[in-house]
Amino acid sequence: MRSYPQCIAFLGQFGRFQQIVFFLLCISIVPNGFGAFTLIFLADTPSHHCRVPDVNLTENWRGAIIPVRVVDGKTQRSSCSRYRMDVVRNLSDLGYSPDQDVNLTTLEEETCKDGWIYSKDIYQSTIVTEFDLVCDQKWKKPFTTTIFFVGVLIGSFFAGQLSDKCGRKPILFVTLALQTIFAFIQVFSVSWVMFTILLVINGLGQMSNYMAALVLGAEILTGNVRLLYSSLGTCSGFAVGYMLLPVCAYFVRDWKNLLLVLSVPCLAFFPFWWFIPESPRWLLCQDRVEEAEAIIRKAAKINKVQAPGVIFEGYVAKATTDPKEPHSILDLVRNSNIAFMTVILCYVTFTMSAGYYGISFNTTQLHDNTYLSCFISGAVELPAYVSSWLALRYVSRRLSVIGTLVLAALKAYFMQLVPEGYSSLSFLLEMVGKYAITTGFGLMFAYTTELYPTALRNTATGICNTVAQIGSCITPYLLELRSYAKFLPYIVLGSLAVLAALATILLPESFGRPLPDSMQDIRKRERIKCPCMPQAESPVTVVLMDNAKA
Repeated sequence: MRSYPQCIAFLGQFGRFQQIVFFLLCISIVPNGFGAFTLIFLADTPSHHCRVPDVNLTENWRGAIIPVRVVDGKTQRSSCSRYRMDVVRNLSDLGYSPDQDVNLTTLEEETCKDGWIYSKDIYQSTIVTEFDLVCDQKWKKPFTTTIFFVGVLIGSFFAGQLSDKCGRKPILFVTLALQTIFAFIQVFSVSWVMFTILLVINGLGQMSNYMAALVLGAEILTGNVRLLYSSLGTCSGFAVGYMLLPVCAYFVRDWKNLLLVLSVPCLAFFPFWWFIPESPRWLLCQDRVEEAEAIIRKAAKINKVQAPGVIFEGYVAKATTDPKEPHSILDLVRNSNIAFMTVILCYVTFTMSAGYYGISFNTTQLHDNTYLSCFISGAVELPAYVSSWLALRYVSRRLSVIGTLVLAALKAYFMQLVPEGYSSLSFLLEMVGKYAITTGFGLMFAYTTELYPTALRNTATGICNTVAQIGSCITPYLLELRSYAKFLPYIVLGSLAVLAALATILLPESFGRPLPDSMQDIRKRERIKCPCMPQAESPVTVVLMDNAKA
């Protein structure tokens, strides 16, 4: 029986049909770019201080009632306390001056009982100013980011399996709808609790949409076009969305209007339903040969080529004579070798995710202009994805992934050597790390689709992406380690990257091999030798160990 690429070779690799699929899927990924980082602006904390009620105070006392602190060698007004109002009022009524008659350091302080005044130099409003997520409530800010990624994690776990059962196309559009609709509803949040609940539901569709689009395109396209799409195409769509975010946020400084600007235009993606087909590979895997042939015949008309009388020769007979092999998530851990490889792959993707989001969210802290730093951080991804595409075409997968992890680790360790005050050098090093980890991320996405059989492709990528999202969930708290030691987050991320590079040595290679369609295709591959386990296992060992890459 001929392979899928051989059956559809008459279509060519990049005719009009493939171009439509390629570009529409890439465009559908754009919302993931700004959706993942919207909280950089929605949840930023402007400078603030205690509100002073409109009471009978002299101008001198009104200006002096907020204590002055020295933070990192700089003086600034306290954000969470003020001198006691009753004491200050009495001193003001008695005619005492804060400049001459009173030692302010002896006065008792109190919390901001009347709320806060927030600077509007950068933002008109954020969820922090809307729901007062400061001082004793500041724990809610990193928790908000974490809860979003918890939604992403849950969505990744279930969407991958649903995609293998229900199809790539339905899950693609359902998850896109989740992002669009619930981002819009968030505008009407009346409390932080309501906002976070809606944020979790929004997160359910975030990476799930990306993975569904990635797998769908990788299964429809063939040859070098598939490599181009899986690396440069999908990732560039994400990067474009990433760069659009700070541009929109620069002109729209109110959090509610920003959500509207980012969500409402996404309604234009839903007519894509009539132009993007279901994956013929998946349909064949489900023994729905006639539907797969109908899609390819329509593609032949679009490409203006003649389709043969029987396109998938041998598939019809196989569908009627061979029992359908059941697959489940348990196929990833059927034996010790497969389980070992699954753990390694999950750890590598976990490290990639923690490093990627850690650098992305930290970049805005290294430059005075949040909008510019976010835009540059997104723009760096474009050459990174070009590099991942070139690496996929010409370099071993393992060698490429190891190289990006080592470069990211070196950057993390070198950050500690930058002298105080050299913010430009720190920012440059951060962008080198962003380039390295983004290149690795692009490689991992494409690598994953090459390693899994069609029946398990989305399930396996979903599981690995689920574990990866644990890395993104801990990122906000990982960055909080700066309060204990400035460079502690870099040391942690660098160490994780070194261990991941060593673990990658044990992963299988897929460079130059065809995309597997079945478990039988995987079983033909050579055994991957694991130094920790006996080598007398069945060839099935090799099979799914490949699979766990996301």
